[in-house]
Amino acid sequence: MHQRGEGFLPGVSYVMPVLNEATHVRAAVESLLAQDFEGPFEVTLALGPSIDGTTELVEEMAAVDSRIRVVPNDIGSTPAGLNIAIRASQYAVVIRVDAHSVLPPEYARIAVETLERTGADNVGGIMDARGISAFERAVARAYGTRIGLGGTPHHVGGAEGAAETVYLGCFRTASILAVGLFDEGVKRGQDWDLNRRLREAGGLVWFTPELRVLYRPRPTLPQLARQMLSTGLWRGELARRYPAANGIRYFVPPAMVLAVALGLLLGVAGIVQVAFGAAPWLFLGLIVPIGYLVIVVAATLTVARPDGIRTSLNFLVVLPCIHFCWGVGFVLGYLKLTSNITAHTGR
Repeated sequence: MHQRGEGFLPGVSYVMPVLNEATHVRAAVESLLAQDFEGPFEVTLALGPSIDGTTELVEEMAAVDSRIRVVPNDIGSTPAGLNIAIRASQYAVVIRVDAHSVLPPEYARIAVETLERTGADNVGGIMDARGISAFERAVARAYGTRIGLGGTPHHVGGAEGAAETVYLGCFRTASILAVGLFDEGVKRGQDWDLNRRLREAGGLVWFTPELRVLYRPRPTLPQLARQMLSTGLWRGELARRYPAANGIRYFVPPAMVLAVALGLLLGVAGIVQVAFGAAPWLFLGLIVPIGYLVIVVAATLTVARPDGIRTSLNFLVVLPCIHFCWGVGFVLGYLKLTSNITAHTGR
């Protein structure tokens, strides 16, 4: 423990799974080294089998700064890397970091202060998505609006208080060890699952808007589609496993996908009716996909317009990509098809 005045600061272990993140990992690590937290700390990187130069980059950083440690993550998955890094760490507080994120200098200080003030087992804040290209800015806009990812506090903000889950997290090491760390069988949504187990064990998960983490969105449509499909798959899997712990909002995107698909099928059937001389009443099914299109256009005009025409045009594609890939993934995951598909959807 580190003493400051009359108080004591617990040591902090930053843990980060890293796989093929040569573009972002240096900025993420440097943001940890620049924290204004005055207690002792360490940075543990769980390195997966990367092929883009990430291995050489993180080994170079560790060679010049003894506070950085690299441990192998041969499995390569996020939950396995987190568990390996946590087990290799020594301090009473664990702060999870994503290689796509950049922590502001005050992050650890505020997180630890909030952890001590509230008595929580996990404290987290807002995933502040910000893009550089027009496409990334469109994704960031979608992430930060209710119509994009559902409007949870860790995406759009809200009042401080107890929460179902939070982005990343500042954990009491003893608390997560007590509930068995991250479930390595859950490739995505492992943070929600861990927070569920913490709450079921009587622990407190706390959201505070004071914590904001810069997040870099996926830079291309195929990468975004794979991310959303994989996220939806695992959300559907978790909804099937733990029905009592899932709110109705998780079922809205898959319901929308099914409704739009059914509406399109009915519209095609209406064309068949016309061909056979029958009244084309099945054309009424097109009301649903047309209504969805109107919603997307209206959302683009109200949400993305401030970022200019290029971002707005990208938003017209980004929003349906998020909705449909996530929704289709949810249905497939809920039907227990996760294991057959996740191998092809990336991290």
